Amino acid sequence: MSLERPACDPRLWLLDPKVVYLNHGSFGSCPRPVLEFQRRMRDRLERRPVQFFVRDLEPLLDQARGALAEFLGAEADDLVFVPNATAGVNTVLRSLRFKRGDELLVTNHEYNACRNALNFVAARSGARVVVADMPFPLDGPKQVIDSVMSRVSGRTRLALVDHVTSQTGLVLPLRELVRRLTRRGVDILVDGAHAPGMVPLDLGSLGATYYTGNCHKWICAPKGAGFLHVQRERQKIVRPLSISHGANSARTDRSRFLIEFGWAGTLDPSPLLSVPEALRTAGSLLPGGWQAIMERNRRLALAARKIICRALKIDLPCPEDMIGALAAIPLPDARDDRPAKSPLYRDPIQDRLLARFGVEVPVIPWPAPPKRLLRISAQLYNCLPQYRLLAAALNELKPF
Repeated sequence: MSLERPACDPRLWLLDPKVVYLNHGSFGSCPRPVLEFQRRMRDRLERRPVQFFVRDLEPLLDQARGALAEFLGAEADDLVFVPNATAGVNTVLRSLRFKRGDELLVTNHEYNACRNALNFVAARSGARVVVADMPFPLDGPKQVIDSVMSRVSGRTRLALVDHVTSQTGLVLPLRELVRRLTRRGVDILVDGAHAPGMVPLDLGSLGATYYTGNCHKWICAPKGAGFLHVQRERQKIVRPLSISHGANSARTDRSRFLIEFGWAGTLDPSPLLSVPEALRTAGSLLPGGWQAIMERNRRLALAARKIICRALKIDLPCPEDMIGALAAIPLPDARDDRPAKSPLYRDPIQDRLLARFGVEVPVIPWPAPPKRLLRISAQLYNCLPQYRLLAAALNELKPF
């Protein structure tokens, strides 16, 4: 399949045709058929709200969880819906109890919002956050494993690790990390925000204690659809962020885990109910289904990364086997190292790329200003000429 043109009609998405959108990784984009399905769900809710919430919603959510669980290689009863991966990380961390002297392990690549949640629970309990410094650029997965395992001690109670790092776009050697951490008696909370729909998943065999991910990114579901997978023996201690009717329900027909997470107050459930439609719609866009989609997006990300690195005259910052559909590329240090006004990493070069060239791509301060990274995404509506345009734009904007 040629990478010189989009793999399917870009008009399937509502994206502005005047903007070259190379940032699917931040917020995703939802295809028109999925949005139409979501609208029908909302219409159904508004026609008969009591019928929908009281009688119809639970079986509809069960059906949606079942479809998602099959896609993730999980048992449906071990899976609950949450709004997003940040909420999933908070849910687990706020449910667990730590004490003074406990150590909570995290890498320096962890997403800022989730790192903040870890810092919060550590400060509240007196636990200590221990940071494993993974380099970037790096030579390979061994550096990741060595950096994480070197920080494990007899006091390590939990490790918060990414599956795919947000800022640096690295696919971490998760299965090996889970195996080694489990052998050391450390529980693992996986921030899998980017993984579903980008890399193959088999949560049933992975063995992570907790795994949370997004459906609004690479699965292309509406915003507000995420999940949390919890090992069955830990489900009794994991409570939703909003304690609601399920806390004292007398029901015995399903687990307390499912009962409590099944109703956390009145909200719009249409993003969650649209997940099966997103899986079906996106999965039908290439003849080979989801495997073909993941492979195509990865090939495009690898080829695009080479184009940008050649333009900037820098070496590839990590091996190809650590790339999915995201790729981060170091940029020269920013000349203005003041913190960005937005918590979502807006850099002046990002605004200039959009204003002058119509290219939307994130420039991320990492590990801290003035250091920064350019992060490209690859989705079916993208193609190589768009990354060549970005490369030419970067050269024209030098020095930046």
